Amino acid sequence: MNDQREQLLTRVRKALEVPAEKPAGHHDQASEPRIAGKHAATEWLPLVGPSFEERLALYAKNAKELTADFRFIQGGIPALVAELQEIAKTEGWTGVATHAGELTEAAAGALGLPVVRTECGYDVDALEKCSAGITACEALVAQTGSVLVTSRSSGGRALSVLPPHHVVVARREQIVADMTEAYALLASRYSESGYPSMISFISGPSRTGDIERILVLGAHGPKRLTVLCI
Repeated sequence: MNDQREQLLTRVRKALEVPAEKPAGHHDQASEPRIAGKHAATEWLPLVGPSFEERLALYAKNAKELTADFRFIQGGIPALVAELQEIAKTEGWTGVATHAGELTEAAAGALGLPVVRTECGYDVDALEKCSAGITACEALVAQTGSVLVTSRSSGGRALSVLPPHHVVVARREQIVADMTEAYALLASRYSESGYPSMISFISGPSRTGDIERILVLGAHGPKRLTVLCI
């Protein structure tokens, strides 16, 4: 038994002598940092250009890879409403849930469907039966294609989780470069008044690969994520 143990430990020691492969895009510490002033963990994340057009293009690319439906809409709130009406008609929505907010109220109110609102008391069963949950957000993160939501900006904890289709409505100025900028945004808004009870980065629809490593969408939350940005 001791001989087998020693053989195993010898193999482990030899394996530890072999350097692990560095992630794609990794830079040595001595080289110029990929994103000046950022933590080394961001070295293998995509670079974010300074212009709005570059951030928009990167967010659209990353969202698509995450199987999220991102649509940048020209024409303001009327165009947003028209886009959402078309989605509701195509999918046969029977009811939606939303919360107080300029974009959310305009979008949900124009659908002509029953609306569950979450800023006051609401029936959880009614919320779960809604075809879609329409929420605002804190920011859209270009570098990761994520949506930053909090319990204060997005109608509580359940609205972005229970309905099978989560629709996020946002404005173009809410697209931030990266996670560092997103956290700085949260700090500027909530460091003095107190942070929300829920802060979440949503990267595509709910998914799991726990069973046989087969990707399943909607196992623990919405099956679809649509981001409409004006």
